[in-house]
Amino acid sequence: MNTNLYINGEFKETPNKQDVINPSTGEVIAKVSIAENAEVEYAIKSARNSIDYGLWGKLSLDERKNFILKISQGILDHAAELASLESLNTGKPIKETTFMDIPSSAAAFEYFANNLEKYLVKESIEINSSIAKAQGNLIREPQGVVVLIVPWNYPLLIASWKMAQALAAGNAVILKPSSLTPLTALILAKIVNDAGLPAGAVNILNADGDTVGKTLCSDKRVDMVSFTGSNAVGKKIMEYASSNVKKLIMELGGKSAGIVFKDADLESAVNGCLCSIFLNQGQMCTAMSRIFVQDEIYDNFINNFSAKAARIKLGKPEDFETQMGPLMSRPQLEKVISYVQKAKAQGAKIVCGGKAPDGASLKQGFFFEPTVLTQVLPSMAIFREEVFGPVVCITKFSAIEEVIKLANASDFALAASIWTKDSTKAQHLAAQINAGTVWINTYGMFFNELPYGGFKQSGFGKELGKEGFLEYTRLKNVITDKTQDSKPLVNYWYGF
Repeated sequence: MNTNLYINGEFKETPNKQDVINPSTGEVIAKVSIAENAEVEYAIKSARNSIDYGLWGKLSLDERKNFILKISQGILDHAAELASLESLNTGKPIKETTFMDIPSSAAAFEYFANNLEKYLVKESIEINSSIAKAQGNLIREPQGVVVLIVPWNYPLLIASWKMAQALAAGNAVILKPSSLTPLTALILAKIVNDAGLPAGAVNILNADGDTVGKTLCSDKRVDMVSFTGSNAVGKKIMEYASSNVKKLIMELGGKSAGIVFKDADLESAVNGCLCSIFLNQGQMCTAMSRIFVQDEIYDNFINNFSAKAARIKLGKPEDFETQMGPLMSRPQLEKVISYVQKAKAQGAKIVCGGKAPDGASLKQGFFFEPTVLTQVLPSMAIFREEVFGPVVCITKFSAIEEVIKLANASDFALAASIWTKDSTKAQHLAAQINAGTVWINTYGMFFNELPYGGFKQSGFGKELGKEGFLEYTRLKNVITDKTQDSKPLVNYWYGF
């Protein structure tokens, strides 16, 4: 397992090491090199040189495509190792990493490699007005040096989303994984190196964000920062970036709403909503932590949902029978416990879960039971704030106007899901829900072909799809005068 930084095509060990913890046991599983400002300076310089003077900035689109496809294949070649390591480091069940995270990571590189030529097509616009004839050529160019800062809940997948788009667009990248979950990113460094990318095109730094974040995000040699993570850190990055103007993508928190109508397929709605909050232990920006159920089926939904939630198998992530693993860290566990206790004190009812499990095999880890709360009021913190854990508030509603108001009563606007057999009603409601992504009769389907990103305090900018890809480019307008048998108007302005 690689435990060193990757800068300018070389693996670099540093004297400072960091412990990486297994959240299912609380034990140290690795010691990895950690970057300080000297390594950050080297990475920025290397990335800048690769764009301005190096081979990466001179490659043809076909050559760039082939390098990115090699990364995709490298992920598949290391799939078993990556899946095991991702589970070990994050606590998510091996079933999720094996069948979701790793294949999806490889697919992101493959998709953007195979579509970069289509997305980078030049556009020509003919101007034929009374005062001028001209041709505008619109050209997409790479932003330049892009810093990618990824969270701990999907370490490899989100890194792959961002890196695949950034590299396909022709940028040099500096990837900073979360210091809690650096292991698969460091394996990705080996895959990139084996693919033979030119030195400086990809740099991967494990580092403490408080130590190097300001340097990475404020340096004027960095052209863009793409960040996925908490609102608090996002605000810091925006502040750092303001010292030297640069492009930003901010994918921040969520407090998403699932809406279940009385005409929904009850089994599908229950099972889909279970997935929407308990997948990855609820540690998802798009987690449907507020579920609104029409009053006619509310009791039936609650009974079915809570009974199934109580049967979710907690266990060690390496076990393929495990359905839910531990939370990422002890502070995260303590945060979830605090939210639930506060909600209970304010009058919320715990229908199931609500505590760390008692089993001896799980006591050393950061486990928390799937938790269902009812009688939650919109004024409560647990209704308004992102918990980032396996905790859901289920509330009844009567009319569609009521549920629109409830769903939109949030500072966040990332995602929503609607469950109904009435497609006209679903489309009508989707148009009125304030969210960047709305799923109808499903949850969590991300496609490389379609954009993803939120509104309001959930951030700005898109990932994936043509729109996400183009975020990593800048648009240049080249205008050529086409005046026939005469000189352009500017020739006469001061031409005396």
